[in-house]
Amino acid sequence: MDHALVLGLAGLLALVALIAIRIPVAYSMILVGGIGVVALDGPAILLSQLKDLALAQFSIYDLSVVPMFILMGNIATHAGLSQDLFRAANAWLGRMRGGVAMSAIAACAGFGSVCGSSLATASTMGQVALPELRRYRYRPSLATGTLAAGGVLGILIPPSVVLVIYAIIVEASIATMFIAALVPGLIAVATFIATIAIYVRLRPDSGPPGARVDRAELVAATRAVAPVAAIFAIVIGGIYFGLFNPTPAAAIGVVLVLLLGIHRRRIGLAEMRQTLYDTASTTGMIFLILLGAEMLKIFMSRGGVPQAAAEMLAVSGMAPMTILVLLLVALIALGCLMDSLSMILLAIPFFWPVISGLDFGMPPEDLKIWFGILALVVVELGLITPPVGMNVFVINSLAPDVPMRETFAGVMPFFFAELFRVALLIAFPALSLWLPALLAG
Repeated sequence: MDHALVLGLAGLLALVALIAIRIPVAYSMILVGGIGVVALDGPAILLSQLKDLALAQFSIYDLSVVPMFILMGNIATHAGLSQDLFRAANAWLGRMRGGVAMSAIAACAGFGSVCGSSLATASTMGQVALPELRRYRYRPSLATGTLAAGGVLGILIPPSVVLVIYAIIVEASIATMFIAALVPGLIAVATFIATIAIYVRLRPDSGPPGARVDRAELVAATRAVAPVAAIFAIVIGGIYFGLFNPTPAAAIGVVLVLLLGIHRRRIGLAEMRQTLYDTASTTGMIFLILLGAEMLKIFMSRGGVPQAAAEMLAVSGMAPMTILVLLLVALIALGCLMDSLSMILLAIPFFWPVISGLDFGMPPEDLKIWFGILALVVVELGLITPPVGMNVFVINSLAPDVPMRETFAGVMPFFFAELFRVALLIAFPALSLWLPALLAG
């Protein structure tokens, strides 16, 4: 075996070991990438690359959408939009058996439409919905499992920061990826609500009906959430119909959410200061991971690891669909070690060359879209996969009296619902490709 390839494979093992012992992903990738390049080509090459690597990475125009969508989500959190969304969803669905849990799913989807982060959606909606679920004496496993699963909607319902990063890596259109994510995202909401309905039918005591609201309360709750729907329609609708690109759309979203927060007197100087700090902190973390991923990619490319993996699978004799399923299973396994953004940055530079070299009977641009949506869905799945689903830990921190095993037990029905959705998207690529083709036509 080639010396460079051996070093590359050793680097991968070292990276997994560092992540497993909880070294931050960005530092792990920078360390392995830097040492690997030095081992292969010497320190002069590394220093030459570092001279302009950060500038080349961070000056990509499409990346400017990332801090804007993060800022929009943070403002929405401080503006109390999560409470409005849950109140409206609960007014419509809460009276049914399991309705409060269904309301939490619907509210997670709504908040994801202005947030774009799974962990932020889980944390924010957990604080809002968990007290209500407790008040109606929901089974703890169902209550925490619902919120952990609902959080994953934050990275598929557009806008999605992870989807932006995927589009940049494979050189796809961000707007097209947002369009493609809408139908699978709505399918996720429907399957989660159906999962709750089936669960409470089998265990009637686990999710009792909530209180009925009168017509005045229903109208008031719906009116309160109407501006959020309008902001989503303006931002995402503007992107869908080509009125503006994602970065201007995100800027418009920031202004609209800020004006709404000020109008409702929920955003002051203190909240704005905290919002800007949180945005800068999160953006800095993401950009550091991006830098680490680029250094790792340089090392792996010089070591020939992606090329060797693509060649090995190409001559393996396995059907393209079998290879696709194996790669998706690997993404689920990665979810036990790291967050969604890190998974995409680490895996896609290896997986995409393999997928792009296989024949799935569709044009390359359609393949980028289809595989991107599939990858995002299984990344979601990784966030609730035992034993280290990140969303489960977020919700457990909000409900420390609920044993972790109960939360994982509550997540499992949603886990199988997600597997069903993955199977649907694999069997029917049109679910991801239909809307982009319709709008393009």
